[in-house]
Amino acid sequence: MKAPKPGTYQQALARQRAQLIMQVRSGLLSAQEAARQLGISRKTYYKWERRALAAMVEALGNREHGRPPRPTDPEKEALQRQSEELQAKLQVLEQTTRIRQALEQPDKKKE
Repeated sequence: MKAPKPGTYQQALARQRAQLIMQVRSGLLSAQEAARQLGISRKTYYKWERRALAAMVEALGNREHGRPPRPTDPEKEALQRQSEELQAKLQVLEQTTRIRQALEQPDKKKE
């Protein structure tokens, strides 16, 4: 027999609570009956309902499109900038070398 996955009981309990809250909100069940089924006071039920509805509003809010931004790593960004600067310097040095070589070659037209 398999052992239950961690958190499965908590997830089932949360689903039961959410289902009862939705039944109360839709008028299928009274808050008093939902509280009784959950084994809590009506006051606690209403506290849970407020938390659940606030979490639902938060979860359904507009989000940015596309992939979430990657977490920034300051050290990695500094190394990336340093690499880009070094590549730019290398490009300048290569161009300087080509220009020097071109200037050092004797001009064939003058001969």
